[in-house]
Amino acid sequence: ARIQDAGQGPHAMNNDSSTCSPNGTLKNPLLLRSELLIATLLRWGVLLSFVIVAVGLAALLIIGQTGYDELGTSDLAGLLRYQADTQAFPTSVVATLSGVSSSKPYAIISLGLLLLLIIPVARVAVSIIAFALERDWLYVLITAFVFAMLMVSFALGRAGE
Repeated sequence: ARIQDAGQGPHAMNNDSSTCSPNGTLKNPLLLRSELLIATLLRWGVLLSFVIVAVGLAALLIIGQTGYDELGTSDLAGLLRYQADTQAFPTSVVATLSGVSSSKPYAIISLGLLLLLIIPVARVAVSIIAFALERDWLYVLITAFVFAMLMVSFALGRAGE
């Protein structure tokens, strides 16, 4: 008899005890669907974020202006230097959306980065729902606590402006 490597072969499945039983059948299809939803959310969110940042960078190189306070790509030192007395980039969601509607390259880049920040928060929110549907109240509580801490950190960051 031929011995196959662990995890190899036509009947190999994920050996994670939370999704599969020892014979390879699904224990909880709802858990699998929620894991697939989270994986899809992460994959497409990161890809969309990358595309938005790339569009913003392309616009910056083509236009040669950031869209804020006449900073141009010809003044690289000025782009990299923090200037407290000028608005060199959008500093809020509203300012970002306003800048995107005006086709400002820095605002487009900021939108992509904002999306990249939102993705893990959305993952935590989806996890709360998935755990609640499974009636796993301990994990609902833990994940809700993590979500609350994320919201508190955003609020404190906003207050510190």
